[in-house]
Amino acid sequence: MRNTGMSFGGLALAKMLADEGLLAANEDTTAFSGKTPIRPAIDPDNPYSPREPHFEPAARQVLVIYCPGAVSHVDTFDYKPDLAKFHGQKPPGIPAVTFEGPTGNIAKPFWEFKPRGETGKMVSDLLPNLAAQVDDFCFFHALHTQTSAHPQGENFFNTGFTMEGYPSFGAWVTYALGTENSELPAFVAINDPRGLARSGKNNFGSGFLPASFQGTDFNARNPPANLGRPQKYSARDDRMTVDLLARLNSRHLEQFPGDADLAARIASYELAGKMQMSIPEVMDLTGEPESILQEYGVETGTDLKREYAKNCILARKLVEKGVRVVQLFNGSDPSGGNGITNWDSHSEILKTHAMQAEIMDQPTAALIRDLKRRGLLENTLVVWATEFGRMPFLQGNGTGRDHNPDAFTCFLAGAGVKKGFSYGESDHFGAKAAVDATSVYDFNATILHLMGLDHERLTYYHNGLERRLTNVHGHVVKEVLA
Repeated sequence: MRNTGMSFGGLALAKMLADEGLLAANEDTTAFSGKTPIRPAIDPDNPYSPREPHFEPAARQVLVIYCPGAVSHVDTFDYKPDLAKFHGQKPPGIPAVTFEGPTGNIAKPFWEFKPRGETGKMVSDLLPNLAAQVDDFCFFHALHTQTSAHPQGENFFNTGFTMEGYPSFGAWVTYALGTENSELPAFVAINDPRGLARSGKNNFGSGFLPASFQGTDFNARNPPANLGRPQKYSARDDRMTVDLLARLNSRHLEQFPGDADLAARIASYELAGKMQMSIPEVMDLTGEPESILQEYGVETGTDLKREYAKNCILARKLVEKGVRVVQLFNGSDPSGGNGITNWDSHSEILKTHAMQAEIMDQPTAALIRDLKRRGLLENTLVVWATEFGRMPFLQGNGTGRDHNPDAFTCFLAGAGVKKGFSYGESDHFGAKAAVDATSVYDFNATILHLMGLDHERLTYYHNGLERRLTNVHGHVVKEVLA
């Protein structure tokens, strides 16, 4: 009651100051940054038109490879010799209970770590194909997040907030920059063959930004619906119908000048019409050489691996076509299918992580290698990410690791970042971020910076506040910039 009373007093004071003209308007400065917002000028008739960044960018496109379920950093990229030293023990400081229940003993990595590449970076045998490319990667080893729950963790990583209803990273980027290919969406979300991740479309939604900037959801197995022209209509009839519709839409828009929502809807329908021509070409993998199909793993392994490999080729083709943001998922909501569907490994981690790695490793490594070979990494930033890490000790069941929001690893590759570089360290067990701790806000601020965007100035005025991806937090990690 005391806190509530103090809040009412604060509201009254704010009203009095505003009435006297002594309170700065929210429209003029971003929250707590002191910087003037830069809101892109959006043409409602063409919301995807390319727009200039705030400053010269290192990257013009971004590919996000997102692994829902929390990949275990201590079993993949974050080498901790003390885990072997204290294996089977429960030294002081280990909590009695974590997210899902009682804790067990320290467990050494389930896969052997070896030095890789010219840098000698220690990576486990779980991901041998990605391990072979570590000289091109820039690792963040001291990431930490705000939650240990998967849906909220996905929300926070992809939108900057644990709650739903906020714009995704891809929506912010396309709101700021548009796209350079008017025949394709500015932002494509390639979901796992098994379905959406736990947070669903929130991971690539537009939140309170105009709906034009939400991710377009399709994958190699399920192309966008209704692209094909019915056989009973000729190409000439189809063209005449589209032209008539354009004239009617233009006339309708003239009757309601300034109606941004109407203009956005018309623009979306027009893009859908263009996609009838562009998407079938992008989705068609029959023209890919046999060597590419083999490199990605389209013809070997499980059905899930082959489907994910096709998604990786689709991602490369979208990047080639100039799509601004491509978000590729490796994992889905466990309620959406049978068996293992993501990296969540509370039990039988040997089985669950091994299955996911078999799906993800070869195609993802081939995708990054292919982008590099084609020269696309010169203008494309690759982000490999997961929502949090896993504990260095086992759960009470003795076969799995619990959620760890206090330390995890992600990496960047491509335009603008150092190669063969590691930033930050977790503690000797990999339990907490210890050296150069990096928040998700910092991580996202750095990615926006590489795209030529100031995370403190890229805002959208909503419900009386200048909203931004990084809320009122975040610093660019300049140490990783090339």
